[in-house]
Amino acid sequence: METRLNNITLRHLIVNNKQMIGLVYMNNPTIDSIVKSINTIRWSKEFEMYYLPNTNVNLFYLFKIFKGIAWVNCKYFFKDKPINTNIDEPDYSKYKNKKSNKKRSCPPAYIDKLQVLRYSKNTLRIYVNKFEEFINYYEDKGLLSINEIDIKEFIKHLVDRDVSKSYQNQSINAIKFYYEIVLGLPNRYYYIDRPRSDKKLPLVLSVEEVKRLLMTVTNLKHKAILTTIYSAGLRISELLELKMSDIQADRKLILVRNSKGNKDRTTLLGNSTLKILREYYKQYKPINYLFEGAKGGKYSATSTQKVFKKALFKAGIIKPATLHTLRHSFATHLLEQGTNLRYIQVLLGHESPKTTEVYTRVSTSGIEDIINPLDMLDMLDI
Repeated sequence: METRLNNITLRHLIVNNKQMIGLVYMNNPTIDSIVKSINTIRWSKEFEMYYLPNTNVNLFYLFKIFKGIAWVNCKYFFKDKPINTNIDEPDYSKYKNKKSNKKRSCPPAYIDKLQVLRYSKNTLRIYVNKFEEFINYYEDKGLLSINEIDIKEFIKHLVDRDVSKSYQNQSINAIKFYYEIVLGLPNRYYYIDRPRSDKKLPLVLSVEEVKRLLMTVTNLKHKAILTTIYSAGLRISELLELKMSDIQADRKLILVRNSKGNKDRTTLLGNSTLKILREYYKQYKPINYLFEGAKGGKYSATSTQKVFKKALFKAGIIKPATLHTLRHSFATHLLEQGTNLRYIQVLLGHESPKTTEVYTRVSTSGIEDIINPLDMLDMLDI
C-alpha cells in the first residue's frame, strides 16, 4: 500500500514569469536523492519546494524515474471537467474579433478554453467582461506577473466601489478561470477571499397569490409558460431549453436536460399543466422548442419576464417578485403540504440538501397553529 512518505504531488508554479513543475513530498531520503540528481532541478525559497521547467518531456521523465519508487500524484495537471455538449453555440468569434475602447482585450486563449468546455452564452459574456475589467486595472503589468496580492487588491477595489456580492463573485470566477483553467496554475490563486453570502430568505407567493396570478393570464402561451415554471419548479433557462420530447406525459414527468451543473433531472408534470400544454400545442404547434418566439427559435428570457411582470400587475400583487419566485413558491408549497425535503431537493436539482433547507425557514407550516402569547392575555384587564 502506498503511503504519504512515498507520494509526490506535482504542482504548477510560476517562477520568473515562466511555468514550472513543483514537487511536493514529505521528507524521504530516497526521493530526495533522486530529485537532487535531476539536472534541471532548482529550489524555490518562496514556495519551499523543488521545481523544474514545465515541459512534456520533464513531466513524463518524472513518471519514468519514480516508477516503482513513488506514486506521482498529477491531479493538478490532468483535470476531468465535464463538458456541456447540449447547448446552443454562442458566437465566439464575436468576442474574439470585437473592437474594444479598452487598452487590453480578453486573450484569445481564454475564449478558446470557454469554447472547448462549451460554456453557456451567458457565462461567456460575464467571464469575458469581468476578466477584461480586471486586466485593464493592471493594464501595464504582464498577466503572468500579476500575483495573489494584486488580485486581492483588485477585489478590494470592487468592494470600495460597493458592487454587489454577485458581481464580486463573478469577477473572482472569471479571474480564477484564467489562471487555474486556461493556464493551469491552481496553487497561487486558491486563496482569494469571497464575500460572505447573505442569509436572506427567498421571496415566496402564497398559494392564493399564485392562483390569482395565473387566472389573470388570458394568452394561452403565456399561461402555459407561467404554469409550467410554477408546477415544475423550473429556472427560466430550463424552461426555455425544453423540447417537446422532454414532456413525458405517460409518466407525468418533465425531463430537464443540462440544468445547473450540467446535470439532467426529472420533475413534476401536473395534470392541470399537461391539459394546458396540450391545448397550447394544438394552437401554436411548436417545431423545435416547447416555447418558441414568433419567428421560431427559443422564446426569449426578456419576453418571459415581461409576461410575468404583466400578470403580477394585473393580479394586484405588489411584492417585488420575479420569475424565480415561482420556483421558490413551488418548493415552499410542496414542503407545506408535507413533501419530504429530500424529494424537493431532487425535484429542484440542488446539489446540496443545505440549499433546499432554506425553505424550512420560509414555510409557515405549523406556525399558524401557534397561539400568540398576547392573545392569551385578557386585554381588557391591561
